[in-house]
This record gives sequence, C-alpha cells and structure tokens, in this order.
Amino acid sequence: MADAAGRPEASPGSALIELRAVTKVYGRGSAAMHALRGIDLDIAAGEMVAVMGPSGSGKSTAMNILGCLDTPTSGTYRFRGVDVGTLSRDQRALLRRHALGFVFQGFNLLARTTALENVELPLIYQRVRRVERHRRAMTALAAVGLTGWAKHTPAELSGGQQQRVAIARALVTDPAVILADEPTGNLDTARSREIMDLLCAMNRERGITVVMITHEQDMAAYAGRVVHFLDGLVEPAATAVEDA
Repeated sequence: MADAAGRPEASPGSALIELRAVTKVYGRGSAAMHALRGIDLDIAAGEMVAVMGPSGSGKSTAMNILGCLDTPTSGTYRFRGVDVGTLSRDQRALLRRHALGFVFQGFNLLARTTALENVELPLIYQRVRRVERHRRAMTALAAVGLTGWAKHTPAELSGGQQQRVAIARALVTDPAVILADEPTGNLDTARSREIMDLLCAMNRERGITVVMITHEQDMAAYAGRVVHFLDGLVEPAATAVEDA
C-alpha cells in the first residue's frame, strides 16, 4: 500500500524493518561474490541497533539495502510492512527522502556551502519552499547544538561539528530511521562520545530508530542491541547490551 504521495504506509502490527532470506550477489559464474547469503533481521520502531562485523562480512551491503541504495538479489525487504521490492524507482526515492536519514563516516558535506545550506539540501529535493527550509534547517542546527554556526563552511568547523551538521541534515526531514555508517570513525574519543550522546538523544526523545554500523565496542555499547555479521550471515545470537 502507498499514500497519496506514493510513500509506503504501515501495515498494522508489523515491524518497522524486516529482512527475510535476503541475498546479494555481485558478478556471475566463477566471479560471483556472495555479499549476503540469506539474512533474516527485524528492527522495531524506536530501537537503537549497532551492527558489527569484520570487513567483508556484509554489514555495509545490508545497510545499503535498508537505505534503498541497493536492491537484494533475492529475498524480501519490508518497510512498515510494505515490500520495498514492489515499489517503483520513484517510490523508493520518496521513501529515502521522507523516511530515511543518512549519516556517514566522512560527513559528506558540500565544502563550499554553509552549514545551513548543507542542512537545507534534503528539503530542496522535497521541494520545500525557501522560508520553510530555512526555518526547519535552523531548528535542526539548534537541536544538535550548533546555533550560531549556520553561516560557517565545513572548513571552519571541527570534525565533531561537521558530524553534527551531518546529523542535523539527517534530522531535518523528520525521518523514521537514521542509518549511520561508522558515524564516529573519523573522530577522537571525546567527540565520538558527543556524537553518540546526540544519536541516543534523538532515539530516546524523538523515537527515531537508529541503525548504526561500528567497529568500536565502546560505541556499540550505546545501542540497545548489537547484531553481528559474519561471512554474509547474521550470527544467530544478537548480543543485548545496556544503554550507556
């Protein structure tokens, strides 16, 4: 089912995210590389989940599928009970724009634009009018503690501040899910903790579901659940950890 804008509507009683027997194969024949080998994964609305695993374990491939940046070779991905594989390319784009926020290790900010303009960017794709874009972007910057930094370019900000801008950009569309790929990978310990405290606050206070790839145990400890990937599979026992 979809709403008037073509976005998926929730099915009553379903998990927010469901992966069933999902595989991903790159290449063919003897050159085929099986990145995912049939994973099952449920994530409930409001969860904060850390995803861990060695390089090549499939965790980034799974994250790309969750973010509608890639599609499974086989299996089913449901978002709010709707089979994402049945959606058109335009509908998947709407899902990305309206329901998903992205935070990357490398910040991915536009170098020659201000913090405010970087945060406004997703709203431009949503065709939000300029005055409303400005208001919402300023609110998002305030939410991450960057009031007064709106006119600064990334070169004028510390690494921690740049990641806060990236989080504000993810928040500005009021997403259901934030997908964070090594969000503290380029930061020192103190800044890493600040970013994790911020993501936890977004999860706790706004009910935003957070799915985060990390290789750091102390960062994973902030999550309510840790999912381990190995050789393209989810390891049978997910490790529950206490909130930091």
